[in-house]
Amino acid sequence: MAESAVQRHDVRTTLNFYKPNADGSPPEPAYLARPETFERPSESQQVIIHDVSGDENTYTLDSHGFQFVTSPSKEKDFVDADRIKDVYYREVEQLLKELTGATRVHIFDHTIRRPSKKEKKETQIKPAVAHDAEKQGPPPPGPTYSVHVDQSYESALSRVRFHLPEDAERLLQGRVQLINVWRPIRTVRRDPLAVSPSECFSEDDLVVAPVIYPHGNRTGATLLVKYTDRQLWYYKAHQTPEEALVFKCFDNRAGAHSAKYAKRAERVPHSAFEIPGTEKEEERESIEVRCLVFHEDDIEQN
Repeated sequence: MAESAVQRHDVRTTLNFYKPNADGSPPEPAYLARPETFERPSESQQVIIHDVSGDENTYTLDSHGFQFVTSPSKEKDFVDADRIKDVYYREVEQLLKELTGATRVHIFDHTIRRPSKKEKKETQIKPAVAHDAEKQGPPPPGPTYSVHVDQSYESALSRVRFHLPEDAERLLQGRVQLINVWRPIRTVRRDPLAVSPSECFSEDDLVVAPVIYPHGNRTGATLLVKYTDRQLWYYKAHQTPEEALVFKCFDNRAGAHSAKYAKRAERVPHSAFEIPGTEKEEERESIEVRCLVFHEDDIEQN
């Protein structure tokens, strides 16, 4: 389709950002699967989220930190956990190998977001919910309306050691990425996912927020995001199940942690957002798969 024929749907809306504590103290830790998890303070800021339709090829994993790819899946409903792992995980692994040139992909969890009533109605086989050996309790039923990055730098490294202990030190000598693959289950009419290029953020804009897992005495961390007027935001209007959004949460050969590859995009803050006037549209359904991506032949020489 010619670019001139594409009708873009930019959206003026609000996003929720981390509001630092007045006393300068760090964020309270989040305790997974515990009701007393502390709600971090936030502030809403009005932003314009630009529609990439017709211009998708401009954005790549290494230039911006995210990429929209056309990649149909054999799985359509995502209601059977076994089929997701047997069929969809293999598709995601192959997609990431082709997209990045990786030699190995390890998927460590996925999250499905859909209306809670529909979840109960459809999942009579084996519930296709959030899958992660570390997580307990019910999955989140709907979108997350807060700007964040799933893993801090140190937390991503610890993920490798936790999930692949025997190979971790060897794998960490090469290029390691943590990449999410986000796909609609139905065409998105409301509450899409917005992403912002890695270059729009400095280390000072990101705040490490501890995460306490429910067993194994393991801790991790996410990154909360403060608002600045440098930020640019993007999404794909009416994103279909054939269109996946692939984005980085970590890359040890990119950004501030790698002088040689400082211009590579390192990680992407992201958030669901509301489109004014779509409140009566069908609620969003999506699956997000989180992957450790290894380039075992990319060894930096000292």
